[in-house]
Amino acid sequence: MEMGLRRIPPSRRSHVVGFQRVENGLAHHESALERDFVTLTRFLDDGARIISQPVTIRFGAAGRRRRYTPDYFVEWSDGRSELIEIKYRADLRKDWPRLRPAFAAGRDWAFERNSRFRIATERGIRGWRLEAARRFLPLRRDPVDDVLAKEALAAVSELGTPTLAKLIAALSLSQEASTALIWRMIAHGLLRVDLSSPIRMTTRVSVA
Repeated sequence: MEMGLRRIPPSRRSHVVGFQRVENGLAHHESALERDFVTLTRFLDDGARIISQPVTIRFGAAGRRRRYTPDYFVEWSDGRSELIEIKYRADLRKDWPRLRPAFAAGRDWAFERNSRFRIATERGIRGWRLEAARRFLPLRRDPVDDVLAKEALAAVSELGTPTLAKLIAALSLSQEASTALIWRMIAHGLLRVDLSSPIRMTTRVSVA
């Protein structure tokens, strides 16, 4: 097997080639789905290390020597690690007989290193959590005022998991300023909301 970053060729499917800054440098992508995966991973774990095309695994299948390069290796902040293949579900269904031996080799490679092999599709990547990531990731660059943050945290504790509307009303700021403060606090991980559905005024807010 060959370790290290491999040169990424132009994507044949969606021609979305680029990179995002992550904890360990740059995470490259060569499709829209890979781009969305990196965005979601950055949002879920700001300290995650994301390595693009981290290894080429050599294996045998049907009497032939083959090579397989997974898309990402992710080291999560909690100590877990995953070798990850990004695939559209339609491509999985169409090419499964050809892909299965490669994925088995990826699973074995990960198992030998106390890691896990996972296939991520648009079903798990795209959804309301990705929409939240697109909304909140840019806000992580904005500072949060300590005094106002303490006021918001105290209000949440006093009200006991209030709705977004009640929390906005409880703060001493204008509605616009209160909403902006809460949005930044969610982005920085100080407040928590359910990201599996759209955020509405009835959404419950808790201390992270």
